[in-house]
Amino acid sequence: MVTYSESGVDISLEEVTVSALISKLKETLNYRDVITESGHFAALVNLGDRAIAMSTDGVGSKILVAEMMEKYDTVGIDCIAMVVNDIICVGAEPIAMVDYLAVEKPDPEVAEQIGEGLRIGCKLANVAMIGGETASLPEIVKNFDLAGTGIGIVDTDSIVTGSSMVEGDVLIGIESSGIHSNGLSLARNIFFEENDFKVTDKLPNNPETTIGEELLKPTNIYVNPVIELLKTDVEVHGLAHITGGGFTNLKRLKKGVGYNITSLPEPQSIFLEMYELGVPVEELYRVFNMGIGFVVIVKPGDETRTMELIEKYNRAYKIGHVTADPDDKVTIKTFKEGTIIL
Repeated sequence: MVTYSESGVDISLEEVTVSALISKLKETLNYRDVITESGHFAALVNLGDRAIAMSTDGVGSKILVAEMMEKYDTVGIDCIAMVVNDIICVGAEPIAMVDYLAVEKPDPEVAEQIGEGLRIGCKLANVAMIGGETASLPEIVKNFDLAGTGIGIVDTDSIVTGSSMVEGDVLIGIESSGIHSNGLSLARNIFFEENDFKVTDKLPNNPETTIGEELLKPTNIYVNPVIELLKTDVEVHGLAHITGGGFTNLKRLKKGVGYNITSLPEPQSIFLEMYELGVPVEELYRVFNMGIGFVVIVKPGDETRTMELIEKYNRAYKIGHVTADPDDKVTIKTFKEGTIIL
C-alpha cells in the first residue's frame, strides 16, 4: 500500500504548520474590517455594501509532470483554476489576478507556453491578468514554480458562508476533469517510483491516453456555472472546492454538521488505476477529488433546477445530503461498495 505521507506529503503536519503560521498573524485581522468567519476558501474584506474576496495558490508538483512531458502550456490553466475556484466558494465573482513565476534560469520558450495556459485560464474564468512578478532564483528553485493571487467581488448580503446549511440540504457534485492539481506527489510515486511507468506509457485501464497526458489534464474551472446559479433565486447554502484533502474540504463550511455522500459517480480511470496499483480506498478519498471537483449545497427542492443549470457547462450529480453531526464527519459510500468516515 502507498500513502500520501509515504510520498513525502504529510497532510496532518501541514495543518499543524499552517496553524503555527496563522497564530502569529491573527492580530492583523484587526487592522481592517475583515469578515473572518467567511474565510474558509477565500478571505473577505468588508467595503460597505460590497466585499473583496482574495485567494492565492500554486500548481504544486504537477509542474514536475509538465517537466517530464516537456509540455508547459496547460499548467497556467491549473494556476488560474485553483485560485478562482476558491474565490467563488464565498459567492464572489473573480475579476482579476496576478501571477508569480520563480525560475531557476529564464527560458523564453517555456515562459511563452506558461503564458498561453494563463491566457486560456483567464478566458475560461473571465478574469484579467493585471500584473505579476518573475524572479530568477537559481539557488532556491529547480526549473520553475508558478503561483497566482486573485480577487473577486460580492455584495455583502450575498456572501455564501455555509452558515445557513441545515440537515437535509442536498449536495450537488460537479464533475472533475480528473486528478486536477492535488495529490500529484502520491500519483507520481505510485506510477513512476513504485511501478516504474513512464509518462509516455498508456494508462493500463484506459489505453486511449498516456499516463502523462492524464496527469496533466487541466483543472476544471467552475466559475461560469456557479456564478450563473448565484444570480438565480435558488437558495445556495454552501459551496466547496474539492482539492487536496478530498471530501474533508466540506468540513471548512460549518461546524456541527456532517455529510452523507451516497451516490458518487464511478471515478475516472486514473483513480481506479491508482487503487489497482496499491493506494488504499480511504487514502484515495482523503487525498483526491475522486471525480467530483466542486460541490454545491442547496435546499431540498432546488436540486433539479440546480443540476439543469450546471449541466449546461459540466456534468452534475446528486451525491448526498447534509446531516446533523457534532463531530463534522463525512461518510462516503466508495466505489468498492464499502463505507468510510473521514
